[in-house]
Amino acid sequence: MHRTLLPLATAFFVTTALAADPAAPPSTDPTAQAQAVIHDFKTNLQGELKTALSKGGPAAAIEFCQKRAPQIATEVSESSGWQIRRVTLKPRNPDNNVPDAWERQGLATLADKLSSGAPQPILVTEEVTTPNGRVFRYMQAIPVAKACLTCHGDQLTPEVTAALDKAYPNDQARGYTIGQLRGAFSLSKPLPAAE
Repeated sequence: MHRTLLPLATAFFVTTALAADPAAPPSTDPTAQAQAVIHDFKTNLQGELKTALSKGGPAAAIEFCQKRAPQIATEVSESSGWQIRRVTLKPRNPDNNVPDAWERQGLATLADKLSSGAPQPILVTEEVTTPNGRVFRYMQAIPVAKACLTCHGDQLTPEVTAALDKAYPNDQARGYTIGQLRGAFSLSKPLPAAE
């Protein structure tokens, strides 16, 4: 098993370089590719979420996360060739966010790295062999930020609580504080057959 922790400066350079020059040839490094896909996903997700919040407040943001966020993941997956999703040990949406065995182990590793103060982004990578061939797997931590607390914190407003109870009757994604591991971006992509 090969797991790596990419230094912040390297990850920032790779992601910034890819984002800054869209005409640059795509990287052949799967870690850099995964980071570029996450950048696209986060940009789309955060932009639309901010719009939903400004138009309808937290209730609109909850509806956005329930309906539109999975669509954005599908769109980015289709356009990039990577399978992308968000996973967590405390899912809000058990249909989309429950980790598989590899992701569960990855989340434990990410939580350890985050609690030890490792620089961002915190990630885990591995090449795995499946019945269908080799696959590159990548996970990147999603730490809880201040903005996350509105819908994931330990002091929710009655309006948010009611909207969450209605949209997610089995919601487990509450009670977080800043800096905790909320979950991870999980990506996978088939690798070319070894020659």
